[in-house]
Amino acid sequence: MEIFLQQVVSGLATGGIYGSLALALVMIYQATDVVNYAQGEMAMFSTYLAWTMINAGLPYWAAFVATLAIAFVGGLVIERVVIRPVENAPILTIVIVCIGLLVILNSLAGWIYSYIQKPFPSPFPETPIVIGTVVFGAHDLGAIGVTLVVLVFLYGFFRYTMLGLAMRAAAQNPSSSRLCGIRVGWMLAVGWGLAALVGAVAGMMVAPIVFLDPNTSPGGAVLGGLIVGVVENLVGTYVRFIGTELKLTVALTMILVVLVVKPSGLFGRAVVHRV
Repeated sequence: MEIFLQQVVSGLATGGIYGSLALALVMIYQATDVVNYAQGEMAMFSTYLAWTMINAGLPYWAAFVATLAIAFVGGLVIERVVIRPVENAPILTIVIVCIGLLVILNSLAGWIYSYIQKPFPSPFPETPIVIGTVVFGAHDLGAIGVTLVVLVFLYGFFRYTMLGLAMRAAAQNPSSSRLCGIRVGWMLAVGWGLAALVGAVAGMMVAPIVFLDPNTSPGGAVLGGLIVGVVENLVGTYVRFIGTELKLTVALTMILVVLVVKPSGLFGRAVVHRV
């Protein structure tokens, strides 16, 4: 039973990270109808910036906050400079631009930092936390806590702040929002900035688990991430022929099945356009 609980908590930690990155993707997609294929690379590059600042002697949490600020500004600039000029172009053009951004960030990280894996420090103690007879990893519990803080922040921001409400309005009905005086273009840019910020959090939380290299890529999206993380861990532990080597395949298979069975998302509804 102790092993089961340990694997569930570890799975929730990993799944929360998956969910954060998925949430960043959903935020951009709902606002602009663009699937940002470079979201993982943006998170990876932000994590490298944090690694650089920490190795330069900056305390972890100071580097954490600085990385979030840089990621936000970077996401905003990418939307204004890279995405905005092609926002009315055919969808294939936007896909190619996002894939190009992915390749550029991956290659740039490899050029600057090399493709050798680097250990990334955890802000949480190495000593495990014992609750009753069950031993939990401090980083697992800490990652769950950070993910919950991010989710609460985003919930409060979008529900109770004027800027958050304006962003929701701009995403749902741009034309009416413009008539109300909302600067829709800037709202979408801020959305990209927030998505980059959330991705940076996911990158910094997953890096201590999987190490850091340029190929590291960490609502319904969050629930899906939690489910995938827990099932991936449990299958890797209890199904012998899968083990740790093939457990990522289980996660990818689950995602593929969901995309086939529920292409609109776990809680999504099919949208019918009358023609």
